[in-house]
Order: sequence, then C-alpha cells, then structure tokens
Amino acid sequence: MCGIVGLFLKDKSLEPQLGSMLSEMLISLSDRGPDSAGIAIYGAPSGNEAKITIQAAKPEHDFRNLEAELARAIGTPVNIAVKSTHAVVRTTPDKIDEVREAIQALRPDIRIMGAGDVVEIYKEVGLPEAVVDRFGVRSMTGTHGIGHTRMATESAVTTMGAHPFSTGADQCLVHNGSLSNHNNVRRELIREGMKFETENDTEVAAAYLSSQMAHGKNLGEALEGTLSDLDGFFTFVVGTKNGFGVVRDPIACKPAVMAETDQYVAFGSEYRALTKLPGIDNAKVWEPEPATVYFWEH
Repeated sequence: MCGIVGLFLKDKSLEPQLGSMLSEMLISLSDRGPDSAGIAIYGAPSGNEAKITIQAAKPEHDFRNLEAELARAIGTPVNIAVKSTHAVVRTTPDKIDEVREAIQALRPDIRIMGAGDVVEIYKEVGLPEAVVDRFGVRSMTGTHGIGHTRMATESAVTTMGAHPFSTGADQCLVHNGSLSNHNNVRRELIREGMKFETENDTEVAAAYLSSQMAHGKNLGEALEGTLSDLDGFFTFVVGTKNGFGVVRDPIACKPAVMAETDQYVAFGSEYRALTKLPGIDNAKVWEPEPATVYFWEH
C-alpha cells in the first residue's frame, strides 16, 4: 500500500521548519506502511561542500576511526557526523568520488544511501515516528524533501529495501505501486553501466530517471519517459538538487493529492498528510491527473 509525502518550499522563511513539517506529514500516513520508512532532506547549498550519507548495520564498529582513516586515504581532512546507524560524510566536491571509493575499500559493509551537494537520506526498518526520532529529522532545515513509509510486497523488509532510492547525485525517488517490466529495464541499465544495490523495482525507476537526466533531459522530460518505458502501477515523487516532480501511471489507481500555495507545493498519498500545513484551508488542492507530469524547480 505504502504512503508518500513531498514538500517543495517556495517561501524561504519556512526552510527552518522543513524537517518538522515533512515529518508530521509522513507520520500521519504510518498505517499505510508499517515495515520501514525514510526521508530525504535537501538542504541549502554551502558552496564548497559535498555530502555522502552512509549506513552501517554495526555503526559502533564501522564508524570507529573512519574519519581519520578516510583523511589518510584521500590526503585531506573530512568531517563525519554520526546519527545512529547513519552518518554524513562531508568533503569538497572534487573529492566526493575519491571519498566514496575509499569508504567502500575501508568499510565494505557500509552502504551508501545517497550523495551530492545538498541531499541527506535517512531510512531504516520501523514506523515513521521511530525513524524521524532516531535521526532527529524534525530539526533539519532545507528547501524541499520527500518521504515514504513502506508496506513490502515484492522484496524483503530491510534498510536497503526502504525508500527513498538514490542512484544519482542529489537525485532520489519514492514510489507507491509495482512495476512489471523492472527486470528488463534493469538489464538495459546495467548494460549502460548503472549499478544496483537491491532487487527492488523502485531502484530501477530511480536508475531510469538518473540515466535519462545523464543523457541531457531535465526532470520533467525524464518523468515523461516513465509513461512509455515503465509498465505497471506507479506514483513517483522525485527530488533533485533544485527540483521536485510527480507523475502517476495512465490508470492512476494509487491515491494521490496535491496542494499549492504561495509558500509551498505539497504531495500526500492522502489528504490527511496535508491538513497541518500552514494555509492549507486556502490552498489549491487537486488530485494529480493520470499520465501527467508535474514538476517545480528553484
């Protein structure tokens, strides 16, 4: 069944509240997905910083001394902020690939959740409120974000099976539905050089969009491609460094509602996810049309 939320802020004065607002939206949909939950937060760019969010099943072991070991491996300091089973590794943009390779060499059991200039991704097994509290999401600031609470149907309940899925820099995707041609699409993307961490159909959708944008398409154009190239039932909510997009398949049997004001654009699987947003009583509220792409960019 799954529950999806997304929030794209137009009003900069709301940015300190992004984590709190997005958290409450997701918690309201807890009964739609009791297995696992995750949130991606897009913070403000800092100029000369890039981030890698990592996860460890044994953080007390895998994160110990990692900061010093990475600094030695790449020949320049890095900063690591640990949050429970996750940590955010900060470096300069020119070093991000080198740091990523060093992490995988030094700690093969660590999993990379996402990377880029602004995105941080936190996901774990458990209900949204537990995940939100575990990682201090309510206090996080940013320009936009997406979230997901999962009811597993086609793959195991694991951290790596939780959404969002990230397959490109500052790109991630959450999904309600099921793809029928994901195995064929995965094989095509592997031939292009894409790498996969799971057998989840949602990771295929994320990789498809990353591939399309790597070939020069913008977010809206890439989302248009899903309507012809991906088969099945789906509602996708996508985040990029500057953008936020939504698309539903042509049958659109999965529930969805959107709201827009001068301050924000919001998405929820159900209207109850939107009820506590400021100015919602005066918002334009609508059900996104089937086979129609909606996207906004800063």
